[in-house]
Amino acid sequence: MAGHNKWSKIKHKKAVTDARKSKIFSKLVRLIQVEAKKCGGDTASANLKAAIEKAKKENMPLENIERAIKKASEGTDMFPVTFETYGPGGVGIIIEGLTDNNNRTNAEIKHILSKQNTELAAQGSVVWNFTKNKETGVWEPHMTLDLDDVHLEKLESLIDALEDHDDVQDIYTNAS
Repeated sequence: MAGHNKWSKIKHKKAVTDARKSKIFSKLVRLIQVEAKKCGGDTASANLKAAIEKAKKENMPLENIERAIKKASEGTDMFPVTFETYGPGGVGIIIEGLTDNNNRTNAEIKHILSKQNTELAAQGSVVWNFTKNKETGVWEPHMTLDLDDVHLEKLESLIDALEDHDDVQDIYTNAS
């Protein structure tokens, strides 16, 4: 009975956790690079410190953090992007990300949304229902929507698909 030993089980579990860590680390590296680029690599900067702390909470190795800061000082420009859409049940969704190529990211986000039977909304059509907290940078909804189980499952599926994209950093909805 091949594949039914203890090592196989461990190997498969490790592969899953490693893949999850890799996605998180790649998003954090992008965030650190943007903040390092903004402040010129000054680790005393508040935003860069916050990005580094976020990475440390996820147990990212210090070597990876330092490499990201170094790469930002000599590498490509990364800039923030924001996308807006309406999801299942009319839920407003704000997608924030970091990219080095806006056209590529835009096309890939549109593709993910079209697979989930939705599309990008016009700039400002969803943001009016949210307020961005200046201290935390989090979008907070003015009013929330209650979803039934079917729409809630579709929303979770959409959010999972968006989170799998490397350029997407945060997703905010007004679903309760």
